[in-house]
Amino acid sequence: IGGGNIWAKLPPGNLIEISLTSELALSGSVFVGGAVNNPGFYPMRSEDSIETLVQAAGGLTGSANSSQFNLYVATVTEEQGPQKVDINRAAARLLQTLPGIGETLAQRIIDYRQQNGLFLNTRELLKVTGIGAATYEKIEPLIAVAE
Repeated sequence: IGGGNIWAKLPPGNLIEISLTSELALSGSVFVGGAVNNPGFYPMRSEDSIETLVQAAGGLTGSANSSQFNLYVATVTEEQGPQKVDINRAAARLLQTLPGIGETLAQRIIDYRQQNGLFLNTRELLKVTGIGAATYEKIEPLIAVAE
């Protein structure tokens, strides 16, 4: 498998289909990044469309250009990194997947970023009421902030 980029300039709503061998598609995953709400690696099946994968990543952000997509196919030797939760974009349900973050703390994180703006780095999470050093240490390797 080689690498490549695909750009499509189509009016919104047009279906883009990518044909892959079923062996690759059934066992593979794809990184969905850029202007999506929850960038990361998602499992891909042969019947999935780009729209399906974008929805799996939480949908497009307000700054997305829905008329252009960039598709990158990794080489066999490239490793998949761990998926991290973007604390600037994650919905409450995704934040609750982090150890020690329940419904109340997830809402406090969302409230904090709405009142104070986006987190500049992950350590700013310590400013959220109820998140102390012990909780931060548990989740630090699992979180990120998007630019």
